[in-house]
Amino acid sequence: MKIFPFLFFFFQYLSLSEFLSLQNPSMKLQAFELPLGKPQTRRKTPKFAPLVALTVLLTIPLYYPSIKESQRKLSDAWHSYKSLEDSVTTNIDLDPPSKENNQDCSPEVDTPRRNPIEGGAAVEPTITKRDVMDVEATLKFNEDESEAKNLPEENQITKETSKFNEDESDTKNLPGENQETNPLPPPSSAKGNMAAHREKMGRKRLDKGRKKKSRRSTPKYLTPPKISEDKSKRLSSNNNNDRSMVRSEVLDYENCDLFSGEWVPNPEGPYYTNMTCNAIQEHQNCMRFGRPDEGFLKWKWKPDGCELPIFDPDQFLELVRGKSIAFVGDSVVRNHMQSLICLLTRVVYPVDLSDATDQNKRYEYIDYNFNMSMFWSPYLVKTEKTNPNDVTRPFKLFLDEFDEQWTSKIQGFDYVIISAGHWFFRPTYFYLNRRLVGCLYCPEDNVSHLTSYFSYRQAFRTAFQAINDANNPKGVTFLRTFAPSHFEGGPWDKGGDCARTRPFKRNETVLEDYSLEMYMIQLEELRIAQKAGRRNGLKIRLFDATKPMLLRPDGHPSKYGHWPVPNVTLISDCVHWCLPGPIDSWNDFLQELMKREIQNNR
Repeated sequence: MKIFPFLFFFFQYLSLSEFLSLQNPSMKLQAFELPLGKPQTRRKTPKFAPLVALTVLLTIPLYYPSIKESQRKLSDAWHSYKSLEDSVTTNIDLDPPSKENNQDCSPEVDTPRRNPIEGGAAVEPTITKRDVMDVEATLKFNEDESEAKNLPEENQITKETSKFNEDESDTKNLPGENQETNPLPPPSSAKGNMAAHREKMGRKRLDKGRKKKSRRSTPKYLTPPKISEDKSKRLSSNNNNDRSMVRSEVLDYENCDLFSGEWVPNPEGPYYTNMTCNAIQEHQNCMRFGRPDEGFLKWKWKPDGCELPIFDPDQFLELVRGKSIAFVGDSVVRNHMQSLICLLTRVVYPVDLSDATDQNKRYEYIDYNFNMSMFWSPYLVKTEKTNPNDVTRPFKLFLDEFDEQWTSKIQGFDYVIISAGHWFFRPTYFYLNRRLVGCLYCPEDNVSHLTSYFSYRQAFRTAFQAINDANNPKGVTFLRTFAPSHFEGGPWDKGGDCARTRPFKRNETVLEDYSLEMYMIQLEELRIAQKAGRRNGLKIRLFDATKPMLLRPDGHPSKYGHWPVPNVTLISDCVHWCLPGPIDSWNDFLQELMKREIQNNR
């Protein structure tokens, strides 16, 4: 019968052995040794406690006298256990905390673990599945960040995109102009900043690291790409000298800089009305649609070092007698041509030789043997529609191929005004040598996701090459630089508007973010084209409209490009310009630039 006390000690010995084996650090993987991707499961404590308790309850009534006899053996076993526990504790605490650091070594307080990412032994023996997954998510996020930082600046790749949102209701509500001609940037339903996107995805992985990584859908449209804070500072401060240097090189005139100045009152304006000119499109006819203020019509541009004469239609028609002008680009370029037609209506109306269904336009002034044409080419290079019957679908841009709709016809023109900009923020596919090299806002994961700056630079480089290849020494090409939009209070599809009624003063705003980047790309590509053109006697000039138009947030149609519709919110137009309006001054510039060219040729 005395076998029961021995069973009691035997079970107690098994329990203590199992407990010690769990405390032995050699039997646990340290945090930095865990096999990432295969979280370790925690070992469960043996269920010997109920059996031991049952043994004690059965042996105490029957063998009470034998308990005292067993106390000595139990005491010896307890001392053996304590000595073994001390040796294990010594092995775990290899680097005990210093008293100088005022760290509490009391056994009642849990010792904090070291960060497993930083290395070092973990002093807390229990590692949960959550800990392992947090380590995995953190390491994966850091790996993605390091890969992204090593990519070229113009080749930042978005690795997580999904299919486009098929809902086109927002873009179909654009005021007054069909989808093919509207250059408004796509809606801002997601951030364009790739760094912010990666940071957000990193937080998502850390918060939900216990789940398998899933793809995050990217809305169909994004706003113009956001410049990083560091790059914005470089462009705005350090690059001021570089910008001035590049601009001075491409300005290419010894006379006064026409494009540095400010807007001053002009009580004599405007020089035509929406009633005297039939070339104004509906979405630019601000006075017709009830704009209440007319102050935006009473300003003119004043250069710092000279005077810029107001456009004189008689003088202009004499300058262009027997000549021709081509406008190449998007709807803002057409906006410029319409302003010129309206200013000339004070003297003569043109004959419209255009096909009503064609985006390309041609007008002739028979009495002056003068004609002007507009070539619709919002990307300046060869393009194809991904869906021939749907102009809202992304375009394919063949960035190294000429758009022969205009490149094959400009050789005979005396003056060419070229510009483009806002269309480059739309979803597009990029081709070089007929091979797909990237895209902007496309759904494919296996295509490099590049920025609009990549396509913008390549397109202007190809366009200038076409102009140089045309080899027309008698002609003059003007690059009219990017005209910024003026959405305030939100993006254009989120309530943004341009409700100001006065120009900015020169110190009230600065060129920044994507507008500055686009402008710099134009200047840099113009400098390259000018150097190539000089070898063949070709003339490519700067028509710097960016700074003057940056100061005119008051000149856009806003909500006055259409009649209001009850219970319907229509998008404000802060890209195009009212006619009459601020861009009438573009023809003040054009007339003066032509006069300078004629004087230089004498």
